[in-house]
Amino acid sequence: MLPLNLAEYETAARGKIPDAFYDYIAGGAADEITLQHNRSAFNKIALRPRVLVDVDHIDQSTSILGVPIQMPVLVGMTASHQLCHPDGELATARAAHSMGTIMTVGTLSNYPIGEVRQASPGPIWLQLYVYNDMDLNRGTIEQGIAAGAKALVITVDTPYLGRRERDLRNKLVIPPELKAGHLQNLSIDQEQGAQASEKQVQIFRSDSLRSTSMTWDDLATYREMAAGMPFVIKGILTAEDAKLAVDYGMDAIIISNHGGRQLDTSIPTIDALPEVVEAVAGRVPVLIDGGIRRGTDVIKALALGASAVLIGRPVLWGLAVNGEAGVRHVLELLRNEIQLTMALCGKTSLQALDRSLLKFYP
Repeated sequence: MLPLNLAEYETAARGKIPDAFYDYIAGGAADEITLQHNRSAFNKIALRPRVLVDVDHIDQSTSILGVPIQMPVLVGMTASHQLCHPDGELATARAAHSMGTIMTVGTLSNYPIGEVRQASPGPIWLQLYVYNDMDLNRGTIEQGIAAGAKALVITVDTPYLGRRERDLRNKLVIPPELKAGHLQNLSIDQEQGAQASEKQVQIFRSDSLRSTSMTWDDLATYREMAAGMPFVIKGILTAEDAKLAVDYGMDAIIISNHGGRQLDTSIPTIDALPEVVEAVAGRVPVLIDGGIRRGTDVIKALALGASAVLIGRPVLWGLAVNGEAGVRHVLELLRNEIQLTMALCGKTSLQALDRSLLKFYP
């Protein structure tokens, strides 16, 4: 029997992959308080349904940065999909395309974005971690441009990696055969031949090259490299930073606390959403990730002003359970739950969702 919901997919996935890999995906930083609160914060928001509304036709399609999508859920950026399935990001991209939505290819994708694009004609975004080696940054972005990526997503909440104690306890080592796909196409690799040495890959994965000095003023450099691609900033949690993001020309904002994997006890993303939406005042789209496991979660986020949501871990659980078909089913479950929630709330379009739909509990 197929899992009935995203939580059941996580349970099923746990039996499919090694414990250390499960913990790497499922875990958070330190005491994992933010990880837990990302979920529990949704439970403090109740829905106020309206009745006797014609809900014979419900439309959950929308458009993000000019790209039409069939549901308000994007596949978020996560690393090393081959930890879950040999087809990795190729399977994920095919599933996202089949469901009419966008996939975000991570910097640490096992397959380079060019191969992901060849596997699926659907729209893709490219996520960028900023490294001290500018050739790494430029080379990764150039691969995104060549692959026709629809946006560049720059992650700004990881100058240092959070203390992920599950990984320390497990002495996690990413298998050397799981390459950092984009690295293999860059000059740092070509100096030693067509294949990156295991040492190079491990250095790349250890984040020892991560930039710790990046500031707002540096964003202009990456916008220039992006050659006109829409520029999205990921990792915003406050009104102050949201205003700066708009001032510095970002085309969209993703509210994210990195799935609770960076600064523990930082605010849950759904709690950050209202102040960010107010600060942005409709000037750019606001998206959100973190803790989204039900269609009701998606509706609550949209009612608070999000343009769409992104999911990460559930995609990997689906991939671990049944490859491309598992990812597609995860997205189908969410799509169907969104449809049902809208119908039972008396809302026939995403544009009809607003704060009047919600009641908040302390």
